[in-house]
Amino acid sequence: MAAPLLLRAGIPLLRLQLQKRSSTVGFLAPFCKPSFCTAIDSSHHHHDNATTTTTTTESTNAITGANKDTPKYPRWDNPDYRCWKDKESEILSDIEPITLLTKEILHSDRYMDGERLTAEDEKAVVEKLLTYHPHSEDKIGSGLDSIMVDRHPQFRNSRCLFVVRTDGGWIDFSYQKCIRAYIRDKYPSYAERFIREHFKRTSG
Repeated sequence: MAAPLLLRAGIPLLRLQLQKRSSTVGFLAPFCKPSFCTAIDSSHHHHDNATTTTTTTESTNAITGANKDTPKYPRWDNPDYRCWKDKESEILSDIEPITLLTKEILHSDRYMDGERLTAEDEKAVVEKLLTYHPHSEDKIGSGLDSIMVDRHPQFRNSRCLFVVRTDGGWIDFSYQKCIRAYIRDKYPSYAERFIREHFKRTSG
């Protein structure tokens, strides 16, 4: 009689434990499943994006003709281009000293308005600039007395170089015109390209 009584008492207890376990699993399931699915979906979505990006990049390269084998600087393979760059560097080195000196004379406080250049600066300006001006003879006129720095007669915010003549007259001249004429004289094959790339159009 003891066994049947234990069996009767045990079945309801076992049933109650199974119900509790079932309800526990059911309670946790909604919280576990979404995170698992989200991880899968996220991974899948990332893969799709990567595939789409790759496909788009390949399509763009196909249209533009771009590929990883294209050299970045193809012009350096051209002997004419290399020759031009070498000559450009040579011209820049050649004109740099007189260009820097002239800019210092005009744009620093080295000289006041109306002040004449020192003998050393005047010699450099005459030999490296004025001599090459396309109208140097007209600028000098009756004779060169000195070189002066002063305000441009029309553009009062700008300073320029002036030839002071022996007769007391004075006239301005453009140092850039002098440099361009010098380049045309010394580097005739490269002058126009250099001037086009390194001088402002408005500089005359």
